[in-house]
Amino acid sequence: MNIKRLIIITSLFACCCAGMAGSNKIDRKALVMRHNVMQTQIDKYSPLSVGNGRFCYTADITGMQTFPELYREGIPLSTMSEWGWHSFPNTENYQLSDVFKYVDAYDRKVPYPIGSSPGHEYLRANPHQTGLALIGLLKAEGKTLSEDELSEPRQQLNVWEGTLESRFKLSGSPVEITTLCHPDKDELAYRLQSPLFSEKKLGVRICFPFPSVAFGKEPAVWDVEDGHRSWIIRSGENDWVIKHQTDDFVYCCRIRTSVKAALRETSRHSYFLELLSDKDEFTLLVDFSTDENMLDTSDDYASAVRANKQAWETFWMSGGVVDLSESKDHRWKELERRIVLSQYLTAIQSRQQYPPQETGLTCNSWYGKFHLEMHWWHSVHFALWGRSAYLSNTLDWYDDILEVAKSYAATQGYKGVRWPKMIGPGGVEAPSGVGPLLVWQQPHPIFYAELLYRENPTEETLNRFGSLIDATAEFMYDYAHWDASRKCYVLGPPIISAREGNSGTFRENINPAFELAYWSWGLKKANDWRERMGRKRNADWDRMADQMAPWPVVNGIYVEAESVLEKDGGHPTQLAAYGFLPASAYLDKEVMRKTLRHVLDNWDWTETWGWDYPLIAMTAIRLNEPEWALEALLKNVQKNTYLPNGHNFQNEGLPLYLPGNGGLLTVVAMMCAGWDGCQEENPGFPKNGQWNVRWEGLKPTF
Repeated sequence: MNIKRLIIITSLFACCCAGMAGSNKIDRKALVMRHNVMQTQIDKYSPLSVGNGRFCYTADITGMQTFPELYREGIPLSTMSEWGWHSFPNTENYQLSDVFKYVDAYDRKVPYPIGSSPGHEYLRANPHQTGLALIGLLKAEGKTLSEDELSEPRQQLNVWEGTLESRFKLSGSPVEITTLCHPDKDELAYRLQSPLFSEKKLGVRICFPFPSVAFGKEPAVWDVEDGHRSWIIRSGENDWVIKHQTDDFVYCCRIRTSVKAALRETSRHSYFLELLSDKDEFTLLVDFSTDENMLDTSDDYASAVRANKQAWETFWMSGGVVDLSESKDHRWKELERRIVLSQYLTAIQSRQQYPPQETGLTCNSWYGKFHLEMHWWHSVHFALWGRSAYLSNTLDWYDDILEVAKSYAATQGYKGVRWPKMIGPGGVEAPSGVGPLLVWQQPHPIFYAELLYRENPTEETLNRFGSLIDATAEFMYDYAHWDASRKCYVLGPPIISAREGNSGTFRENINPAFELAYWSWGLKKANDWRERMGRKRNADWDRMADQMAPWPVVNGIYVEAESVLEKDGGHPTQLAAYGFLPASAYLDKEVMRKTLRHVLDNWDWTETWGWDYPLIAMTAIRLNEPEWALEALLKNVQKNTYLPNGHNFQNEGLPLYLPGNGGLLTVVAMMCAGWDGCQEENPGFPKNGQWNVRWEGLKPTF
């Protein structure tokens, strides 16, 4: 049997293991639906989205994209697909080598793409993810609607069915719109009802944007007419295809209505769909594809509804679930809300063939490029929640860029593969003063492979990842340096830790605590993989794993790195050495306990990010401090804000942050199912009589 098919079958239909706190089967539908999202007013930070994991549509209070200007300063309204990547022509033939600077690394100089040459901005911003069409309501004669014309809005996101129901009045006339996404293709399905349609007072606007190369959250530019082309290539009485092209990026949009209608161009790149029927109700299907032939399907709205409903029922009825409703602690409802909505948001955006960008398919961050160190936070939870197929799907891409990563390592004089930090689908590192000097993403593929092997301990799994793990570990061994005077292996300089706070001193930085721990863990696991495949352990890897430098301690607590002592703030990555990772011979638990308490009592929370709170909770749980874990997970600070739509707000420029959602799900799995060797029931919850935790389908971590 094909390994990917085996993973999907086992992850979706594995027997659910109930938490010991309750033996009755959980009513999953009731649990999920009590966290349906209700809105009765415009909230620019909480538009609602539908999607299938590879394609996503974010709508305003009308269930469409009618008022984009009202959301632009919050979370912008966008339609995005995993294939929506554009590059402006490289007319100057910029190469990564153009931005190399040579940095001393013991006895040699190593090139890093950290220079500020003219090619820096081009290579950093290209390729970039771009928005597709904007689809919203428009008055007759092409007039836009104003917020003043909208009254009595009532909108509900049915999380169980992945469907958006919107009701409101426009100038006193009722409008009802249902919005959903087909689970298997980039298709939006709408049911629209209002007398305004039969009266020819209301129609649908479809606009096509120019790609945005700006560093910001908006993936598209709407006021540029030149430089791209939109044209109708097929037309009928209720079926049209529009093609859009910007440079080499070409895609088609098929529009179908259930009644006779007319589609006309109102301006360059903007079209108006008007009904030629006397009916108040009609359905609308809008499909996107880079392959025009893929749009020739005969499905209809009813089939899209059936497929969507079945896909979501399968999703929610399989995998993990956590029910906190029988708890007495008042915090249960907010924690459960975050859990349910985080599952929904990662399901509609993070089941791609690529690692997601930090803002998924809602809007852009860092030009839409994804960050490989964040892939762990985006996707590890899928394996722990019994949905490992969605982690597995992204790992084929690592094979796709293997030669690129190998070439990158070789250019720097290292063996194996060096996994980059900030990249597009092609795997080429983006120039930056920080990213190229990070290394904590390097062991991640070993972690992912281990999770998948635990679920499917087969020869096929071993063969699938064997060479990938070898190449990953080869770089790790070659990158570290033997310090003869200290008789240990060191990391850096040059290096920037996972915290990224010490970027200005990368030429002096040495021995970040988390990276030391991860290097040791990763090399041991790489050798375990060799043994499983019937090969000898690599003695050099074991020796390095056992002789890494000790984790740095200052004033009785672990600190970020050995070299530069930073102020209390930023990612508290020293905690990751025991929390993200299991215990090791390098760990002193009491020192780690003091470190954790120091973070909770002294940290500058304005300098943190959304995944820091799950990270802190992971360490607290392993130290048998469940109340501290809850303190971190529900801390009332800006970077730990979860909006009404479930998104983890960071700041105005980063209004959502999926690593926070993914990290939350990962630590909740640990709170319930524990880790290897953990014998305690629900180790992440206090045993004070206030928490009654029931769960099914979760898996322990390492």
